[in-house]
Amino acid sequence: MKLVLEDGAIFEGKSFGASHEMKGEVVFSTGMTGYVESLTDPSFAGQILVCTYPLIGNYGVPDATLFESEKMHIAGLVVSEYSEMYSHHEALGSLGAWLRESKVPAISGVDTRALTKRLRERGVMLGHMAVKDASDFTDPNRENLVAQVSIKEKRVYGNGGIHILVVDCGMKENIVRSLARPEVTLTRVPWNYDFTQESYDALVLSNGPGDPEMCAPTIANIRKSMRSGVPILGVCLGNQLLALAAGGSTYKLKYGHRGQNQPCIDAETGRCYITSQNHGFAVDANSLPSSWKVWFTNANDGSVEGIRHATRPWRSVQFHPEASPGPTDTAWIFDDLLKELSGRRRLAVKQL
Repeated sequence: MKLVLEDGAIFEGKSFGASHEMKGEVVFSTGMTGYVESLTDPSFAGQILVCTYPLIGNYGVPDATLFESEKMHIAGLVVSEYSEMYSHHEALGSLGAWLRESKVPAISGVDTRALTKRLRERGVMLGHMAVKDASDFTDPNRENLVAQVSIKEKRVYGNGGIHILVVDCGMKENIVRSLARPEVTLTRVPWNYDFTQESYDALVLSNGPGDPEMCAPTIANIRKSMRSGVPILGVCLGNQLLALAAGGSTYKLKYGHRGQNQPCIDAETGRCYITSQNHGFAVDANSLPSSWKVWFTNANDGSVEGIRHATRPWRSVQFHPEASPGPTDTAWIFDDLLKELSGRRRLAVKQL
């Protein structure tokens, strides 16, 4: 099997996944571990993933309860070396068998360093994985990927007194785990659901794939929600959606940020956090209204990694505080939201 890039470059390898062809956007991730979580992250929808870490598959695949969604979302997988032999106490099968079951093609024996350098120098490109010649390509960013991966019906978790409404734009399951507390009722709604008709104490905007401008209904509903002044927290795509709802703009990064080792600096404290990331678009800092400020920046390229409103309880981050995979350095962002909501609830009870 081979991977053909739109610039004509060809990378040949040995197939260890499904044997059929697949098209997508070729991106790379710098994570050293966490392939199970990455492959089930809906933010990878439509993308052919190149792993920069040279050995993949050595710890197999665990039970599906540890996945970040119900299925695999990548279009294809490219690795340097695949380990058919795996060893881990939670492993139930091999990565290759899982890929074949999921109908996702994968190749090993590729010079992933050369491929990654090409993507860094020229930017992410469209690719075609095929057994024979391939000359046509499909850009997944021209599709509404969020509509493809979002849930179709509302779901409710828990029965606590604090009501958090989460807009699922391709949400990772660990966001649910991070917010699910005894004191919380979590309502999860589809990307285009009119949540302005609901009553809730806070709004959370999830991660997801593709171009944020495709989510016009979500952006419109966020704007309506802002009129009430309810607290808002955005994560990854949610950061871009909040910026667009506020009147800002977004742009496509040259090769994006994907992996579990991205350094982000808190503009308020100067502290640097190592974060888990998976995105190809970013917020334009110069487009933000004067009432908004940059909260986090990427230490590598200076791009926006978080925004906050000057007076309203609205904020968002471009990275993944829920991690999975990756470091949990910024899990406090969820904790801060819950502390704020608990404080508001206690104040409301006192006023009664």
